[in-house]
Amino acid sequence: MKFGVLQFFSWPGRRGDLSTVYERALDRVKTMDQTGFDAVWLAEHHFSTYSVCPSVHVMAAHVAGITKNLRIGTAVSLAAFYHPLRLAEEVALLDHLTGGRINWGAGRGFDRKEMEIFGVEIEDSKEQFHEHVEIVLQAWQSDKFNFEGRFNQFHDVEVLPKPLQDPIPFWIAASSPEAVMWAAEKGYAILMDPHASCDELAQKYQLYQDTLAVNGHVVNAVTPMARLLAIADHDEQAEQIARNGSQWMFGSYFNQGRAKTTEPESNEKRLNDYVKNTVIWGTPERVADRLIELEETNSLHYLLAAPLSHATFVKFVDEVMPRVA
Repeated sequence: MKFGVLQFFSWPGRRGDLSTVYERALDRVKTMDQTGFDAVWLAEHHFSTYSVCPSVHVMAAHVAGITKNLRIGTAVSLAAFYHPLRLAEEVALLDHLTGGRINWGAGRGFDRKEMEIFGVEIEDSKEQFHEHVEIVLQAWQSDKFNFEGRFNQFHDVEVLPKPLQDPIPFWIAASSPEAVMWAAEKGYAILMDPHASCDELAQKYQLYQDTLAVNGHVVNAVTPMARLLAIADHDEQAEQIARNGSQWMFGSYFNQGRAKTTEPESNEKRLNDYVKNTVIWGTPERVADRLIELEETNSLHYLLAAPLSHATFVKFVDEVMPRVA
């Protein structure tokens, strides 16, 4: 099993200095660089304390300067929010500055507030995202190229630099069945989201494999599957970490730009189901056993870990990785 970390920069309740959030996260990155992780995947979010990282590209450049071995992924570049040629330029430049250590992950996003502020109509966001991804890939693969689309028209354009890697490793964030099918129809590798239950994850991965086969594609890239983790010395402590982290996400992330449920019973049921079926929590032994089970049943060959506490990260490195590596 390969390991990556889906790195957020959460600032719950604005407690403490934001600089401390960055320092602790970057200390984790240094640990990852020395302990056998494949990559850190940096999450882009805007206008929320859920994760204060509005530029994964700036953060990736900094991470490159404090690491030597770790690959650096975007999880994701919210492609519809960028001018696509600027996006192609920035990621390609990053690839050179990191010595060819960039993994490019692209996603549509879902937050209505982000889309409104960046001038992206939600009804158009899927098509605009698809178009921008196509332009970035063409820009990297072509000398001068032309493009005629609904949102963009370019003539005789050469984007420089080209990525150092040929090709640059590339994934599409796919959380809905529609997104999974679109990526598979195109033959793209996918990143799988942390908020699906383990059963849903298995179903969507099977859909991906089936759609690839129908369309005659073989994708050699491994599929990173993100899982939220809560680890402690006792199951009860781990469950509480899982519940606290889930409550934070329900308040700061899931409801961002979405209609809120006003019925307490419904909210509590959603939370209980999420802790039970989505978060992987327990002692190091229990978590390791669950990951090994998912490797066998869900093809979990690349764990994209999202620790819900700093202690969870430490225990994962020290006590879980040696059991499942």
